Amino acid sequence: SSGINAEWPLRPGGPYKWRDAELPRQILEKWCATQALPPPVWRGNSQVYVNGKTCCLRDYETRGQVHKDWGPPEERLALYTLLDLGLVPEHIETRTLYNPLRPEIPQGKIQIFVDIFPKSATIPPPINITPRAPQDLQLRVIVYNVQDVVLSDTSFTGEKMSDIYVKGWLKGQDKKQKTDVHYRSLNGEGNFNWRYVFPFKYLPAEEVMVIKKKEHFFSLDKHEEKHPVTFVCQIWDNDIFTPDDFLGLLELNLNFMPKANKFAKSVSLDDLPDNEKGKPVPMVSLFDQKNVKGWWPMYEEGGPDQPRELTGKVEMELEILSKEDAEAKPAGKGQEEPNENPHLDPPNRPATSFLWFTSPWKSLRYIIWNNYKWYIIGGLVLLLIIAMVGLFIYSAPGALSTKLIAKL
Repeated sequence: SSGINAEWPLRPGGPYKWRDAELPRQILEKWCATQALPPPVWRGNSQVYVNGKTCCLRDYETRGQVHKDWGPPEERLALYTLLDLGLVPEHIETRTLYNPLRPEIPQGKIQIFVDIFPKSATIPPPINITPRAPQDLQLRVIVYNVQDVVLSDTSFTGEKMSDIYVKGWLKGQDKKQKTDVHYRSLNGEGNFNWRYVFPFKYLPAEEVMVIKKKEHFFSLDKHEEKHPVTFVCQIWDNDIFTPDDFLGLLELNLNFMPKANKFAKSVSLDDLPDNEKGKPVPMVSLFDQKNVKGWWPMYEEGGPDQPRELTGKVEMELEILSKEDAEAKPAGKGQEEPNENPHLDPPNRPATSFLWFTSPWKSLRYIIWNNYKWYIIGGLVLLLIIAMVGLFIYSAPGALSTKLIAKL
């Protein structure tokens, strides 16, 4: 089985180039002749009258600006017209493989396309269908700060707080990375200056990430999976004796991601492409820009009848590097060496950010004293007064008897 291309090739060369021996306009003229119809009548290169119908190029191409690689307009219009006339479109044939020894059990499937050319026509050269080799790339993400994170815990002193850390990974990869913990955030702010590094393989033509993994533990060979390049970022509350609490989520498709905000105060859920108001959002591609930095919203999905909730804001820098650039500009994970490109200083956290049972003196100063100092001072004054009264009561009879004896 063979058919005509579904669309004019958008990229010159490769398996998507025009493979037929004749161009669409020639095929359209030949089809009219074989059907005993008048030849097509062209009005410029954007309209054609065929079989009692006028076909316009603008009716088929509604994607806006025309790319320079799309080819001549008259060829594109002729191809659209042929497909409307009912010619068999190009398709991939799928056939099941069988073993003659066990013909009832399928042994797999093969997918092929077949091109049939008349001997009288000029047969184009065969095309190279070798699978594309993915590029080795590296994604670097620096988590600088978070703000307005929901406070999920209550300390024994009654303060609302969270022990915040940020987790990140590429969807489809098993390896997740996370920052250190910003302990005792009392205002929803966390400071990290922490770097993630994710190497991955990328197919630019398909805009997907290629992952090779075993289907299960006992598999001998790895199979190939293709996923959109999606970076997942989550905020969590660290707990010692119970499971950590999930606080917020952000997913960024690196080929089509919302533009970052310069300031945290301007961040809202309306910055997400699937916002509830249907508001258009400016989108960018990290693969085009190579580097983006700014603030994005973190959210938690509501129930069936509940809207999303804004649960925080995160400031990040994302950068895509080729394998060669990554080797020329090395950078370690977190704040490990080589801590360069760029150099990350330790986060400037308040003195109240510490793990309470590892710093007893800080706990006394920043937790006990800050919250109960007036009670402590009042208690000490009261004890001093009680001690003085007790001392007076204890010593008064003796002093009084001494004075009486002295007078006698």
